[in-house]
Parts: sequence; structure tokens; C-alpha cells
Amino acid sequence: MFFDRVLIANRGEIAVRVVRTLRALGVESVAVFTPPDAGARHAREADIALEVSKYLDIEAIVEAALASGAQAVHPGYGFLAENAAFARRCAEAGLVFVGPSPEAIDAMGDKIRAKATVSAAGVPVVPGGAEPGDDLAEWAEFPALIKPSAGGGGKGMVLVRSAAELPDALESARRTARAAFGDGTLLIERYVENPRHIEIQVMADAHGNVVHLGERECSLQRRHQKIIEEAPSPFVTPAMRADMGAAAVEAARSVGYVGAGTVEFIVDGTTGSYHFMEMNTRLQVEHPVTELVTGLDLVELQLRVAAGEPLPFGQEQVRLDGHAVEARVYAEDPARGFLPSGGRVLALREPGDDGPGRVRVDSGLAEDGVVGSDYDPMLSKVIAWAPERGAALRALDRALARTAVLGVVTNVPFLRALARHPAVVAGELDTGLVERVLPELLPESGVPREVAAAAALIFHTLPQGPDPWQVTDGWRVGEPAWTTWRLESRDGVHAVPVRGLPGRSAEVLLDGEAVPARITTGGGEAAVTLGGRTARYLTARHGDTLWLGKDGESWAFTRHLIGDPGDRPGAAAAGDGVVRSPMPGTVLLVTVQPGDQVSKGQPLVVVEAMKMEHTVTAPCDGVVAELPVQPGRPVDMDAVLAVVTGEEA
Repeated sequence: MFFDRVLIANRGEIAVRVVRTLRALGVESVAVFTPPDAGARHAREADIALEVSKYLDIEAIVEAALASGAQAVHPGYGFLAENAAFARRCAEAGLVFVGPSPEAIDAMGDKIRAKATVSAAGVPVVPGGAEPGDDLAEWAEFPALIKPSAGGGGKGMVLVRSAAELPDALESARRTARAAFGDGTLLIERYVENPRHIEIQVMADAHGNVVHLGERECSLQRRHQKIIEEAPSPFVTPAMRADMGAAAVEAARSVGYVGAGTVEFIVDGTTGSYHFMEMNTRLQVEHPVTELVTGLDLVELQLRVAAGEPLPFGQEQVRLDGHAVEARVYAEDPARGFLPSGGRVLALREPGDDGPGRVRVDSGLAEDGVVGSDYDPMLSKVIAWAPERGAALRALDRALARTAVLGVVTNVPFLRALARHPAVVAGELDTGLVERVLPELLPESGVPREVAAAAALIFHTLPQGPDPWQVTDGWRVGEPAWTTWRLESRDGVHAVPVRGLPGRSAEVLLDGEAVPARITTGGGEAAVTLGGRTARYLTARHGDTLWLGKDGESWAFTRHLIGDPGDRPGAAAAGDGVVRSPMPGTVLLVTVQPGDQVSKGQPLVVVEAMKMEHTVTAPCDGVVAELPVQPGRPVDMDAVLAVVTGEEA
């Protein structure tokens, strides 16, 4: 019998995505949320929402499911999705866990055990050694890759190119493995040069049926984290697909797998030889690209299999149609080393279907929602489908250009640059490509002059006070005077002279030339015409800050007044003495006091965001003149943490 009510043990975009399928099936959805997620989109869209202390609290999740009358629990991905103890606890409570058995999770969760299991089933594995049976210090085949046995997400992985590097690398990997996973057991594998990361989606039921749904190319990564994925792979031939698919099916059979799973392979980009890497015993973040090329709803299949139904098709019925590409939108700032960002979503635009292709957005975002520092920074996924790969990449680029999240800095411009890179367009991918071409993908420094001019024009239209003599139209006897707007962005202070009335006849001084300007606003947008060329911006205000968004990029401007902490020569330079928070988060530690003498590079404040610590240092030698923060207090991105002057105390 199928389910009437299902609890989703997750948050964000995956929870919203599962709600969508449950609604289509006529099944009631139950969301859980923690205090930081009160009012979050996934909780609002579900039929029932219950508060829990944290998403990793097994007992709280099970109690919520029982209290709601749910018959099953869908774990999404992350959090408890690959936790065998959670699957067992669900079974003990009479709840159906929408996923594989605890035994299968255990078997594939340990990389060493997983390699031995699939190797015995005839699946090719990368040559290597594993603890406790092997002495990794005696490994003699380089280059090699060290991995935590219990790890995932690239944490603790270390590339070693010589025997001299091995002792320190083992110590570093073991330390990270213990801290991240509570288990310092390691394995070592021969490193595959020019590697491509290709994974096979499998689906299995409780009646002995196991099929694969083709492959996904996941080679576009940064620090072992996937960025853009696609299906099918531009590298895999039909013969390779059949061979790798058969190997993935055998890997699933070897542990009696039931449900949706992904078998990941490392593929030699020169020879095409492939080796088993690991199996993820859950739905993958990138599952939408498989859905778009197969026409299947993987969440629906998960639910039907968990309810005991057999798969409604066999391997011969699986067809791949067209090409799909997915980009992950993160709350992070590529211009600042991909540090996490955050804030309140002041305005949101997400794309819909586009032209001859199809665009899908899986998102957990909503206007007025808060992107905080408590959870993973992934906000949404933009996915595009088209009949062929080139058209799919172009559709993805167009969709990203129509994506705007004002109030939060995102990686959308970086994603657009990556999707357009010549190597990506040509399909010449490997897992090191992004790092090699990273300088080409980062946004240019500095605010374009036309954007600063648009911001000045918008400020110029805003009422400045009740007194009509305070209207900033620059009127005077004779001819209009110039009003210089000093606007501060994270790139510095921009002085933009404006005169006249922007709605009728105005001018902006750009590079010493008076350029005709006009602006019309409405519906949260502004159309700005400079010298006969019109650009449209999404706009939003938060206090004294104005946000503009266009073509996937966003900029924030604050009216800069004389006497602000940054109001000194070279205010945008690293040595100006103003120390700002690189990300929204919580102040963990303040290491200095006002009046302290400090040296350039000396730690001043430690800020934590999204389980990541960042130490902010003194930008120059001098004295701590201002220190407006305290440990335990939250701070916004670009908030002033300290001011260091060159004067003696």
C-alpha cells in the first residue's frame, strides 16, 4: 500500500523538491525545521511543519514523524541520509526509511569495505592499499591519493607525488579524518592523471530488479566539490556506457541494494579505463540532469520502491533524450576566495522555461528569507535541457543571467564564466580544469562605471527630506549645478556627479564628459539610460543600502558620508586600516583591545560561518583605534570589525 503522509528529514532546496513530488502524488508532506529555519520556504510549502532542535537529532526526527502520523521518512541528501543508525531507528519505530537497508549503507559507507565488496563482484577498482592490513608508509607507486575511509565530500583527501611527501601527508589526512569523521583510518590509491569523474545512477527494487539510468559527468570541481554536472557525458561512448552501467548494477547487487543510488567512477581521460571510487547510498544533488534526459522522477521511484512496488520498467526501456546541465548556486563570494556569504533575500528572480530548451530551478529561496551561517551554502540549482549539448550550455548561461538574489552575494557570475569557458564548451574536462583556469573565471575587480552611475541616479531620485529645498535636482539660478554622490561599495568609494531630474532630463559626469541620463522605476526594477543605451536592473533597498542586479551579477551601494570609518585617502586599499568582516557570521574570538599596538598580518578577530573559521588580520602596522565587536555577537558581511591607525597610542 502506498503512503498517505511522508516526513522529509531535510531542509532547503531538496526538501522543497521532495514536497513537489509528494504533492503531485497526492501524498501529504511533513517538514521539520530548526529555530534558524523558522519561516523557511520548505516549512511553508509542506502540508505540516514541526520544529526540531537540529536536523541531526535522530530521536527528534523520529518523534516528529510519529507525532505527525507519517508512515515514511525521506532523508534527502546530507544530514542523516547515509546514516545506518537512523535507518535502523526508523525501522524500529515502524517507519519506512526511503532508502537502502542499514546493511547496504554500512557496506558502502566504508570505502575500504566497499572496494573489497565490489572488487569481489568483478568491478574494477583503483590499485591501492588500506589500513589496517597495509602499511601505507611503504607505498611506492606515485602519484597517489590518500583518502579517509569514512570520509566524503573531498575532506581529508591529499595528493602525494613523491615518497618524501608521504609521511607528512599521512599525518595531515589522519588528523582531518579524525576531526571530520571520528575515524582516522586511511586508504591510498594510485592517482589517475587527467581524471574525469563520471557516475552512474542506479535504481533497484525489493524484487531483484536493478537498472542503471545512464551516466553523469561531474568533472567540473573545485577542491573536490562539484560545481556543474551534466548528462550524458560528452566523453562516454555507448559501449562505455553499457560497460560502466553493467559494473554499477553489479556493485549494487553485491550489497543487496534497494532504492536510488549512485556508483562513482574515476575515468582516465586519455585511455577511457574506469575504476570504482565509491557508492553514494542516497539521492544525489545532481539527480535533476538524469531526470531531464530520462523523463523519470527519481523521487517518485524512490517512494514507490520503498512502498514495495516493483520498478515499472526494465533496462531495455531506459532511453536518454537530449542533454541536461546543472549549475549549483552558492552563497559564496568567488572574489574573496569563495568565502561563505549571507544576508536577507531582499529581491529574488529565478528563471522559467526558455525557448527551444527547458529550464528547471530547484530552490529553497524565498524573498525575505534569511541565508545564515548555520547550514550548507547551496541555495539552489539551475538546470537546462536542450536537444544537444551546446544548446543546453547556452540555455544554462541564459538562465543564470536571469538569476538574481539581491541581499546575498552568490557565485552566479563565476558559474556563467565556467559554462562559457572554451574547454567546457569543447567537452575537454577533467577534475583539475577549474583550478587551472580559475583566474579566467573570477569576476573582474571594480564596479563598472555605468553601474555606479545607475546607483547614483537611483539615489538622486529618492526623497532626501520634507523640505523642498533639499531635493537634489541641482537647481540654481542660471543653470543646474552638479550634485556629487559618494557611494561606497566593497570595492571602494565612487564619486558620481549628477545634475538635473533623472526622470526627465539629467546628466551624469563620466570620465569628465557630461552624458545624458534618464531613469524610470517600478515593480522593483529600474531602467537606466546613459547616452542612449538602456540597461535594466533589479533593485532593492535595505536601510541605507541599495542593491542592483543585472545579468547574474549584483552590487551593493551605501551612501558614503564624510566621517565614515573608511573616509580617508585610499579607503578601498588594503592598507586603509578599516578591517571588515569577509562574511556574515559570529565573532568567536577578539584577540586585541582598543589602544593595542599591532603589526601587519597580526590576528585581530576570528569569525565563524557555516562551520568555517576565518581569521581577520591587521592590514597595516599601527594602533587599534576602534573595536566595535564582541565575542558571541553576529556580524554582517562587510561590517567594520576594527580600525587600525598609524598613530601612536
